[in-house]
Amino acid sequence: MLATTPAITSVQQVTRCPSPPTPVKSGGSTKVLVTLGVTGEDPMPSLATFRRQQAESSSVTPQKSSICACTMGRNISKFLREWALYHSAIGVDQFFIYDNGSEDNLAGLVAQLSSGLNITTVPWPWTKVQEAGLSHCAATQQASCQWMAVIDVDEFIFSTSWAGLEKPSKSLLEPVISVDDSVGQIYLACYDFAPSGQTAHPPEGVCQGYTCRLKSPQRHKSLVRLDAVEPSLMNVVHHFKLKPTFKSIWTAFARVNHYKYQAWSEFKVKFKRRVSAYVADWKDPINLDSKDRAPGLAVDDTEPKGWAQRYCEVKDNILQLLTARWFGVGFG
Repeated sequence: MLATTPAITSVQQVTRCPSPPTPVKSGGSTKVLVTLGVTGEDPMPSLATFRRQQAESSSVTPQKSSICACTMGRNISKFLREWALYHSAIGVDQFFIYDNGSEDNLAGLVAQLSSGLNITTVPWPWTKVQEAGLSHCAATQQASCQWMAVIDVDEFIFSTSWAGLEKPSKSLLEPVISVDDSVGQIYLACYDFAPSGQTAHPPEGVCQGYTCRLKSPQRHKSLVRLDAVEPSLMNVVHHFKLKPTFKSIWTAFARVNHYKYQAWSEFKVKFKRRVSAYVADWKDPINLDSKDRAPGLAVDDTEPKGWAQRYCEVKDNILQLLTARWFGVGFG
């Protein structure tokens, strides 16, 4: 049996439709295939399916996690353990990793981490669809998470007020999300760290290996209240569009340490992936002023002279010392 419903919203490769009318049958299965129709064009098959929710056998509502983290990456196994262990220790309850075609046994690492962490991998092989992946995460996890941290695996939420703590605590992020009910999104200033003299991936990990940064924040990342997200799920990676009744605010309780300018061997790979999210070919001389390109690097993937000493304006080893105290050297 076929059922047709009009789209509610369609933006950034994400189309949302109401549930099909009852009853809808599909050969005895409760799963229904979904096809997208655009006026004047042939129907487009999709990987989406619809499964009508069954009545719960218990009246008990599952408890939501306070904070989950959603990220997309490719070949991020080298960085994932450090990132996940750290954020779990400060209060992130669940992790959703959108795998953009990794070839470094990411699934094997996630299986290892799953013994102690609530971490899930979602296959997401398409190119230039980071916004759509975050939309999918925001839509599918509303029932399981109150707040979603929108951060990459080279970004660590951190507060200088933690510097004297002997141990981490899962309550450390509570002051950040203890806000009025009208607040739907919390912005965190993002500080970009420098290569810090490193010429290869530091064996002790990024937050202990990179200890120098630019003086001023360059961008922001955010924590978004999932029931505040506007139905279209529109986002610009760093933040979401909210329903009219909610507002976004900046927090003074925490920031993001962004380990962006790593050793050249690492940054070269990251640079190509990052820029390709905005242009068809990263070598195209387009968006040359984008903050996702390294200043002065443009479309050249040849190591600039003095790269290891670039972007070092402020010595900042607070998180290096803190994580060594909390977890030991090289905890990742």
